[in-house]
Amino acid sequence: MAAPLPHVSRKVPIHRITRVALLGSTILLVAACAKSETPATDTTAAMSPAPAPAPAALSLADVAGKWQMSNVPTSGADTSPTNFVLTATADTTGWMLEFPSGVKVPLSVSVDGDSIRTVGGPYASQRRKGVKVKTESTMRLQDGKLVGMTTAHYDTKNADSVLQLRGSGTRMP
Repeated sequence: MAAPLPHVSRKVPIHRITRVALLGSTILLVAACAKSETPATDTTAAMSPAPAPAPAALSLADVAGKWQMSNVPTSGADTSPTNFVLTATADTTGWMLEFPSGVKVPLSVSVDGDSIRTVGGPYASQRRKGVKVKTESTMRLQDGKLVGMTTAHYDTKNADSVLQLRGSGTRMP
């Protein structure tokens, strides 16, 4: 058997193994943390449900004519209806409320999407004798009926100066 060469060592020193392991780990860490050239895609938009489509815009021509309306308070002891005829035109002029007492109230009208907004008054209240009232209504056409809410602002100093009413009406022949 031949004798080993004096300048060649058979054992690899432990500090060399440690250096190689640290160098390899550092290279892997740097490679893993490097930024990719392609930006990440946003998946939140794909995961959330699509918003419901906006309701179709309402044309005033769709509601032109006379409507038999009834508004009922949403709370309180007096839940009797306030009945009236609403005259609607194909534009924002000529809209009118007419009560059985003969009181006629011209309305300011605007359309926002599927909703009609009306403002009337001040006029003599049909629910509270001797008091003036201003009304603001928002209505929609649903299943051939006009439905919506009205807020009545009474000219009083009392706490009950505002009344909410739910309204509905059918087209008159």
